[in-house]
Amino acid sequence: MIDRPEPWEPGSGPAVADKRYAPATERNRDAIVAVLRDQLPSSGLVLEVASGSGEHAVHFAVAFPSLDWQPSDPDPAALASIAAWRAEADLSNLRPPIRLDATGEWPNAQADAILCINMIHIAPWQATLGLLKGAGEALSPGGFLYLYGPYARAGVDTAPSNLAFDASLKARDPRWGLRSVEDVVAAADAQGLGLDRLVDMPANNLSLLFRKGWL
Repeated sequence: MIDRPEPWEPGSGPAVADKRYAPATERNRDAIVAVLRDQLPSSGLVLEVASGSGEHAVHFAVAFPSLDWQPSDPDPAALASIAAWRAEADLSNLRPPIRLDATGEWPNAQADAILCINMIHIAPWQATLGLLKGAGEALSPGGFLYLYGPYARAGVDTAPSNLAFDASLKARDPRWGLRSVEDVVAAADAQGLGLDRLVDMPANNLSLLFRKGWL
């Protein structure tokens, strides 16, 4: 069964009114770290787009202490949850969250790497295009973009659980749904982002790794 966008659950500890818990995070975070370990730069700034509850940001900041982590989200409830997790973790390399809507104007800043986990399938296609445009502008040459989630692939049978998930997403919002790897790669190419590799992940998910200027 693949990770689904389950409702956030109340957390525990300080700022319990703001802190949220996303069950999928604990299931996928270590597998993601294993992919990122040989791909991220040794130092610099990593921007996470659509950080959600903030649990990934804390976990990654612990796993990669030499990097500065910048979480972001457009949702005020998510920003409050990220801030609560950050306050509890008290990590010097985890920055306060910023508001960032992938479809709008991005903060005028450069990043050495950008991560986006489990957003593309639960957002309109315009959010993917905005993400790729923003990443193409924010990343330095050779900069790294990491996408994680369920996708469809040409010539590869889609798992029945993914087909059911796709149908449930579209029933909730017809603008949502599993994206084609080929469509995402083509849109990334248009922004100067070349696919470096594709990694099969647990629970019928994929990691897509892009580099700026690698076309």
